[in-house]
Amino acid sequence: MHTFYEFFAGGGMARAGLGAQWDCLFANDLSEKKARAYTSNWGGDHLVVGDIFDLSSADLPGEADLAWGSFPCQDLSLAGAGAGLDGKRSGAFWGYWELIRSLNREGRKPRMVMLENVYGTLTSHDGKDFDAIAQALTEENYQFGAMVIDAVHFIPQSRPRLFILGIDASMRIPDSVHSWTATPAWHPGAVIRAHNRLSKRQQALWRWWTPPMPDVAPGTIENLLENEPAGVSWHTPEETTKLLASMSDVNRRKVMRAQADGNIKVGTVYRRTRDGIVRAEVRFDGISGCLRTPSGGSSRQTILIVQGERIRSRLLSPREAARLMGLPDNYKLPARYNDAYHLAGDGVAVPVVSHIARTLLDPIMNTQATVNNTRVAA
Repeated sequence: MHTFYEFFAGGGMARAGLGAQWDCLFANDLSEKKARAYTSNWGGDHLVVGDIFDLSSADLPGEADLAWGSFPCQDLSLAGAGAGLDGKRSGAFWGYWELIRSLNREGRKPRMVMLENVYGTLTSHDGKDFDAIAQALTEENYQFGAMVIDAVHFIPQSRPRLFILGIDASMRIPDSVHSWTATPAWHPGAVIRAHNRLSKRQQALWRWWTPPMPDVAPGTIENLLENEPAGVSWHTPEETTKLLASMSDVNRRKVMRAQADGNIKVGTVYRRTRDGIVRAEVRFDGISGCLRTPSGGSSRQTILIVQGERIRSRLLSPREAARLMGLPDNYKLPARYNDAYHLAGDGVAVPVVSHIARTLLDPIMNTQATVNNTRVAA
């Protein structure tokens, strides 16, 4: 059994992905609403609700094998204000990292750390924010590397995210989990450029993590829709007509092609502001756009069902949003639509965490156990 701390825990989606092989020693989140969802699904014995800057190492029990930190993305997102790690929300990284520093001083340093955030972390402030994270990892003597993993390889949702995995420099890493060069599947140009900016010492600690590609097809959004969706209602014909009218010519032609197909076609729609005009953009490739938090109507995803002349529309249901994050149907969601959608849109995709655990974290921990057993036997 491996142990972990889960910071910025939300509804415990990293915990869901890590699975039964991992025992949670401590969890923290600032949101009372998310904490209620966490407690409903996992219990509240190890959960502390509050600002991470108010925590100290004394609050963290034992010695964890892993510290997972999906810290807030708003200031690093391309859609955000660009405050980066100096921002009020994404700056919570430093509260997380001060706890890692404190644990290291006490001889309780987590053997592995995971940071998860948006793709824009690589380029925020011309790359300086990523450089600061790399420097923080180097100062605490972690060998580390970054991957961009899109959830679309696992579930029908386009959701590229940056994962930065740090491993204590004293630990042996099996050859199966890393390579000596970048891999196109996980290391796009932005990751390579971020690596090339690093100092020689940081590059010496860099590892090109190379999990295998998943061997199971992700399916399509049609497979995840509820026959009788709960928490949402179908739009009136007038509302659907208004939605269609807000599409550009390019997107209207997509709908027309779907109509001409004759079969039932499922599209997903987001409203976006283009040149000061709110436009509805649709896709019929079986893939959902990236779930976002419902701060406004434009961030809620709409389902468009087309069958010949008949076109219906409605919001994505809370359960469908949860399914698009890989959560099982027995996961208890908040009762309010916005709370449930926010929980999903702010989370980490469960199947991605499972893949990372199975192909990277578990092999690294198992190798360490083998090394320790060999030393004992000797």
